[in-house]
Amino acid sequence: MSDEGTDRDKENSTDKPLLKVTVFSDYICPFCYIGELRLNHLREHYDLRVNWCAIEIHPETDPAGEPVTALGYDNSRWLSMMASLNEMAAEEGVTLKEHDFTTNSHSALLLAEAAKLLGREVFYRLHPSLFEAFFVKGLNIGDRSLLEDLARQAGMTDSQIAAAWEEKAVSDRLAQYRKAAQELGVAATPTFFIGEKRLDGAVPYAQLLDAARAAA
Repeated sequence: MSDEGTDRDKENSTDKPLLKVTVFSDYICPFCYIGELRLNHLREHYDLRVNWCAIEIHPETDPAGEPVTALGYDNSRWLSMMASLNEMAAEEGVTLKEHDFTTNSHSALLLAEAAKLLGREVFYRLHPSLFEAFFVKGLNIGDRSLLEDLARQAGMTDSQIAAAWEEKAVSDRLAQYRKAAQELGVAATPTFFIGEKRLDGAVPYAQLLDAARAAA
């Protein structure tokens, strides 16, 4: 499932060991955002190449947005999850925006896939902005007009943006990720594959580092 087109530009990487990681993730998953932030710490030690496999965790959700109660969590469990999430976010130096809605991520995932095809620079300008728009700014990334703005800021042209939602080759990539997730039994986001190690959820950085050391 290697996708070299998603790798971040090398910066002083010649003296760093190569580390390939596969991550199953979705832009509306808050723990995926935390996982992405923690994974990025590995760049200090490794020439990190990440294969981002986008899987849509709530395809049934309206892109216009729905109350978080639509996710089906009881109130006590939701509050516990949010408390844990905010604690992890604080550890990573980010403050999450409180909002009472969820949304559909399909268009955002297609856009990110199209950005990959344009090269790592474009992808890595867009990729964090999708997480930040939803979790830090509280914006609806199901809204295509917002996504168009983010894509233009990342350097995509109008025709490239349109291709994200119209080209079958882009949607086929999401189908391939979904199939791979099923074959691997991926049931949580994020799920990391580092060497022979599989890590489910927004695991502590120490666990990512241990897996990286074993793999490298």
